[in-house]
Amino acid sequence: MIGAGNMGYTFAEGMAESPLLNNHKLMIHDRNAETLTRIEQTKRFKVCKNLTDGLPSADIVFLAVKPYHCEELFDMMREHVNDGQLFVSMMAGVTIQSIQDMLGVDKVIRTMPNLPAKVGKGVTSYTESSSVTRVESLMIRNLLDTTGVAIHVANEDFIDKSTGISGSGPAYVFYFMQSMLEAALKMGFSDYDAKVLVTNTFEGAITLFKESDLSPTTWMNRVASKGGTTEAALTSMEDNNVKELIKEAALAAFERAVALGNESSYAKA
Repeated sequence: MIGAGNMGYTFAEGMAESPLLNNHKLMIHDRNAETLTRIEQTKRFKVCKNLTDGLPSADIVFLAVKPYHCEELFDMMREHVNDGQLFVSMMAGVTIQSIQDMLGVDKVIRTMPNLPAKVGKGVTSYTESSSVTRVESLMIRNLLDTTGVAIHVANEDFIDKSTGISGSGPAYVFYFMQSMLEAALKMGFSDYDAKVLVTNTFEGAITLFKESDLSPTTWMNRVASKGGTTEAALTSMEDNNVKELIKEAALAAFERAVALGNESSYAKA
C-alpha cells in the first residue's frame, strides 16, 4: 500500500487479515514519517520507510495517493517495478493508460471507493486493463470486499459515473440528513432527539429497502396515505422539483470527474 491517508489506511486495515496475504503482513509506505511511526506501533503491518524496501518484491501494489502526487511518485517507482506486478489505483481522474505509460507496466486496475469503507460499508467500483487475468480480477475483488462490497464495471467511463453516484453519494445523504436535522430543531426538538429521529429513520428505511424486493416508489406509496402528512411532504418535494435536482447533482459530479481527468496532465501522459 503506497499512501496511508484516510482511504489507503482504511483499505490496509480491511485487507490486513485477508487469507490472500497468506499470513504475511501487508507492506505500507507513506512519505510522512510520523504516520509510519504510528502505523508501526500497531504491529499489524510491515512498514516500509523507503519505496525500495517493499516495492520490488510486491505482487500487488495499491496506489492510494493524491492524484497530483502521482507524477513525482511514478518517477521514483519506475525503475523498481516489473511487468509481473499488478497495480491497483485509488486515484481519481488518473486513467489506466496514463498509469501504464508513466510506469511502463501492463496490469492496472482502477477503482472508485467511497467514504463508508471506513466502517465496512463502502462500495468500490473497479475495472481493469486487458492484460489483467480473470483470476487476478477476482482476487482484487476479494480484497476490495474487505471494506464493504466491490462491483465490477465494464470500462473507465463507469468509474467516472460511479463518482457521481457512490463516490460523492454519501455527501448527498448527509445533505438530506442535515436538512431534516435543521427541520427537527426548528420544530423544537433537542439536538440529541433530532439526531436520534433522523439517524434511525434513515437506518430503518435502508433496512426495509434492502430486505425486500420493493422499489423506493412502492415504499413511498405504502407510507403515504391519501390526504395525509407524508403525501403533503412528497407533493411539496415534487412541486419543488427535488427529484430532478438530485439527478442533476449526480450528473454534475460525473461531468466534473470527466473534466478533472481531461484537465490533468497526468491523465494525458
